[in-house]
Amino acid sequence: MRAAAEDVQACPECGAGIKGDNRYVVWCAACDWNVDPEPPDEDGDRLDRARRVLARRHGERLLAEVTAGGELRAHRDVSSVLAFGIALAVHGVTLGLACGGVWFLVRGWSGSGIGYGLIGLILLLLAWSLRPRAGRLPDDDPVLHRQDAPELYALIDEVARVVGTRTVDEVRFDAEVNAGVLSYGVRGRRVLTLGLPLWETLTPQQQIALLGHELGHYGNGDTRRTLVVWTAHRTLTDWLYHFSPSDGPAPGPPSADEIVANVFYAVPRVLTRCVLSLFDHLTLRASQRAEYLADRAAARAGSTEAAVSLMEHFFVADTATVVLRREGAQAAFTGGRRAPGNENRAEGVWDRLRAHMASVPAHEYERQRRVGVRRRHSVDSTHPPTDLRRQSLLAGPSVPAAVVADDARQGRIAAELAGARAEVARRIIRDGLDD
Repeated sequence: MRAAAEDVQACPECGAGIKGDNRYVVWCAACDWNVDPEPPDEDGDRLDRARRVLARRHGERLLAEVTAGGELRAHRDVSSVLAFGIALAVHGVTLGLACGGVWFLVRGWSGSGIGYGLIGLILLLLAWSLRPRAGRLPDDDPVLHRQDAPELYALIDEVARVVGTRTVDEVRFDAEVNAGVLSYGVRGRRVLTLGLPLWETLTPQQQIALLGHELGHYGNGDTRRTLVVWTAHRTLTDWLYHFSPSDGPAPGPPSADEIVANVFYAVPRVLTRCVLSLFDHLTLRASQRAEYLADRAAARAGSTEAAVSLMEHFFVADTATVVLRREGAQAAFTGGRRAPGNENRAEGVWDRLRAHMASVPAHEYERQRRVGVRRRHSVDSTHPPTDLRRQSLLAGPSVPAAVVADDARQGRIAAELAGARAEVARRIIRDGLDD
């Protein structure tokens, strides 16, 4: 970790005193000089950018309703019903392809010609590729079951009771600066995934608020999280992939066949993109409301103060990513990632990451918060801007923590997570951090 060197200098714009740190951007809190020196990255494609615009609009409207005294609650509205209908239609197309494939195959077998059989086979293969599929869980993530980590599961159970939902069946750990929940399988088994670079840098109350937020997603009326709608959205994304223009396997201009195929795919590609955009319009409001409700659940579990500080932690999340990339790069530089000495480096990854995050000065948090307001920072294209979520929590009365973790409990949980921490740290040192 580089040593911090702070000094005070005069702002060239207004003359106010500026507290500087050689690790971060120097800026003026009085006039916002140099607060956002780099142009924002245009992440994602046109569809992703359109989703961000929609997320901001819906987020702003919901915040206005909350601050005006409106009630924020989970409910099924007309848009959600329409989205459900579109989802059924999407799955109906897949079912139609499968039925048509069977019909053509039967005609082919009955002597109508080999062409019928080929058409049937193509339709069945297409239906199979577009079938509703739940997300697959990574096979190599460290997993802790209830018998492996009784103290961690006891904490999760307590938070679940506060939030008013069923607890999880499985806890997984990865190297993301994030966390999430999902349901899979016929029985709807619940999985909580904790990114250790995030978990390890949070205070105990922030960790509880994080659990409250994630568990809150199970009962907050998010239409997109229902199995029918989620799998339909995934199927539409697959359609868009199949209809995407081809640039050919080799450098250079596309062949005549590829040009013809791209022209043939143009209409279904536009139609699929339109349906996806309509899907976003119909489901984003419920998705935005779900995030605000999950934030309320975080505040009930860990306190309003912890929930707000958890959001602010995401303003500097890129700092944790930079630190971990540097850890992997240094391991590769000193004898290769698999060198014997890197085992010792892996053991200290989390201590060095925590020390670095603890050293981030308050004025850098404030700068990132102001940049977030300007750029309307959000966790991803489906989340409301973080500053709007922060305002929503601060607009209401402050809520005390319903769940408190004492030092002894934290120590027992840390001991249960030791194996997962070691495995993820070794992976970061050995393989680096994925892009």
